[in-house]
Amino acid sequence: MWQPWRNMSLQTKLVLSYLGVALGAILLLVIVISLAVQNYFYTVQRDSLRERAEYLALQVGEIYHQRGANWTNIPPISDYSPELFVVIDTNRQLHSVPPPHFVRLSDADIPTLEQALFQSLTGQEIQGSLQGSSEDPDVFSGLYITVPIYDNGQRTGHPIGALLLAQPNKYPQGFSPGEVLANIDQVILITGLAIALVVIIFSVLLTRRLTRSLVSLRAAAEQVQLGNYAQRVEPPKSQDEIGELALAFNAMTDRIQADVTELRRQEQLRRDMIANIAHDLITPLTAIQGFSEAIADEVISDPQSRHETALLIGREVQRLRRLVGDMQQMTALESGHFQLDLAPLDLHSLVEEVLSVIRPECEQAGITLRNEIDPATPPVFADSDRITQVLLNLLDNARRHTPSGGSITIRSTLQSTTTGTELLTVHVLDTGCGIDPTDLPHIFDRFFRADRSRTGTSGNSGLGLSIVKAIITAHGGTIQAESTPGQGTDISFTLPLAR
Repeated sequence: MWQPWRNMSLQTKLVLSYLGVALGAILLLVIVISLAVQNYFYTVQRDSLRERAEYLALQVGEIYHQRGANWTNIPPISDYSPELFVVIDTNRQLHSVPPPHFVRLSDADIPTLEQALFQSLTGQEIQGSLQGSSEDPDVFSGLYITVPIYDNGQRTGHPIGALLLAQPNKYPQGFSPGEVLANIDQVILITGLAIALVVIIFSVLLTRRLTRSLVSLRAAAEQVQLGNYAQRVEPPKSQDEIGELALAFNAMTDRIQADVTELRRQEQLRRDMIANIAHDLITPLTAIQGFSEAIADEVISDPQSRHETALLIGREVQRLRRLVGDMQQMTALESGHFQLDLAPLDLHSLVEEVLSVIRPECEQAGITLRNEIDPATPPVFADSDRITQVLLNLLDNARRHTPSGGSITIRSTLQSTTTGTELLTVHVLDTGCGIDPTDLPHIFDRFFRADRSRTGTSGNSGLGLSIVKAIITAHGGTIQAESTPGQGTDISFTLPLAR
C-alpha cells in the first residue's frame, strides 16, 4: 500500500475519501450529461434536417408538376438560408442557385456529396456528416441529407431528381451547438467544484465527531490489553455503528472473564479425557501383560489353562481394538471427515431388522421388545447404516439397564419446526432403573459412565452415546434424554423427512 496513505490519520483518510467520492461522482456526472446533451443535439439536428429536406423536396416536386413536368420551365431554385442546398434532375443537371460565397467544401467531401445525390436518384435517402478541414476552420462542416424528388410530391414511380440539404456546425452569426455544449460543461464543472468545497467542510466536521469516539475506544482497548478487563467506554448518544461498536466493546469485556473460565473448563475436560483414555487402556494392557508373562514364565503349564489364558488375552485385545475403533470413529464424526449415504429410509422396516438382531439377547434376559412405529410413517432422509448403528447402541444400553420382566419400546411422532421443516421424532423407551438426575446432562459426553464400576467388565468405552449424538447431529437432527430413576428412560432423536 502507498506509504504516505498508511501514515495518515483516520480523519485525513476520511476527508480524502469523501472528497474523492464527490469528485468522482461530479466527473461522472459531467461526462454523462455532456454525452446525453450531445446525443440529444445530434438527434434533434438530424431529425430536423430530414423533415426540412423532405418538405423542400415536396415543394420542388409540386413546382415541377405545376410547370408542366419540365425542368426547363423552372428557374434556379433557392433556399435563401446559410445551409448548403442543391437540386439536380435525373440527368444530373443542377437546378438550384449556387451556394453562398462563404460555403466552401473540402476536396474530400465533394465526392461524398455527389455519390449521395446519385444514390437518391434511385429512390434512396442518404444521411451523413461532412468533416470539413482541420487546417481551415471556414470550410463547411456539418450534417447532410439527400432525398429523392417525386413528381407532384407523390412517392410513386421513379424520382425526377434529388435534393441535398446540409446544415453547418457553425452559422455565420457565430452560433454553434458545440459552444452551447461547452458552456453547459463549464456550468456543471463550476457547480461541481462548489459542491466539492461543501463536501470538504462537511467531511471535516463529520470526521472530527467520528474520530472522537474512536479515540476513546482505542484508549479503552489499550487498558484491556494491559489486563484491565473492568475497563468500559461511554457509548455515544447516536445509535450508529460507532455506538454499536462501543456497546460491542463493553459486551466483549464482559465476555472475556467468561471465556477465560470456559477455557479453563475445556482444559480440565481435556485432562479428564486423557485420564479416561489412560484408565481404559491400562486395564486391558495390564491384563495382557500379566497373562503373557505367566505363559512366558511357564507359570501356567496346564494346556487347558494355557488355552483359556490365550482366550482371555484375545478378549482383552478385542476390548483394546473396540476402544481404538470407537475413538477413531468419534474423531471422524466430529471432524466431518466422513460422508453420509443419504436416501429415503423406511424407519418401520429398519427398526424391525434391528430388533430381530437384538431380540435373542432380550428374550434370554426376559425383556419384551415393541415396535410401535406406524408402517405408514413417511420415510426419513438418512443413512441406513448410521441409523442402524444408532438404534443398536441405544437398544443395547436400554437392554443392559432393564431388569427381567421389563420392556423396550420404539415409537415415533411427526412434528413441524417454526421454519416449516417436517421432522420425525424417534423415541427409545425402557422400563429400566433410569438415570440419576445429576448424571443426565452428561450422558452424551465422551468417556462418561454413570456406573464407573462397570468399566472393566462390560467392555464399554464410554463413547457410544457420544457417537450416537455425532451421527444424529450430522443428519441435521437433535437428541435428548429424559429419565426418572426407578421408572425408566426415554431417549429421543429427530430426523428430517424425505421430500
